[in-house]
Amino acid sequence: MSRDLAEEAALIRNVCAGQKQLFHELIRPYERGIYLTVFSILRNHGDAEEVAQEALLKAFSHLVQLRSDDKFKGWLFLIAVNEARIRRRKNHQHMFEPIKDEAVKTEEGDFLPHQFADWHDLASEVLDKKDIRSALQEGLKILPEMYRLVFVLRDVQHLSVEETSRVLCLSTLTVKTRSNRARLQMHEQLAPVFGKRNRKSQNPVETSSPPAA
Repeated sequence: MSRDLAEEAALIRNVCAGQKQLFHELIRPYERGIYLTVFSILRNHGDAEEVAQEALLKAFSHLVQLRSDDKFKGWLFLIAVNEARIRRRKNHQHMFEPIKDEAVKTEEGDFLPHQFADWHDLASEVLDKKDIRSALQEGLKILPEMYRLVFVLRDVQHLSVEETSRVLCLSTLTVKTRSNRARLQMHEQLAPVFGKRNRKSQNPVETSSPPAA
């Protein structure tokens, strides 16, 4: 269910004013995304669940520190990413993988495969469709973390380039480049599923005509 910024700002004010019970309503649209983002870093369901809860508790305890010019969603995902990275360091995990420095165009949208032309329109419903969700999870498993995290924030959670840049402490140019590379690498995994979905939408089941009298 969508929520406009004014409604979200009112919720934040009310929580800070003492209506703590409203915090769950405030974070409800982001809970699943926070878990997915944390899991994309830790790659362990138990750790991801624990760290996601820790990130939400930290957001709750520091909500009064949120500046009026900060967007709550970006601020919340920044906390989640930082908490996940702290946990990973504690676990002595090293998830970054070396990649070739391939030459790519850097304007947002370059190299966007045809099958992803409507990706941003579909992203909100992707996680609710079993076949697409399964393909997405498989694709994320093989995607290097530096691409995986940008893909999750940009294409699944709908953060802007600027918001993703702030969350990951990267330049906007780097975010655009990694986003393009992530989309290319996800193409092989997701294209068959999107192709199947598009074929279904283009060829709806026809109802049988009544037999002639």
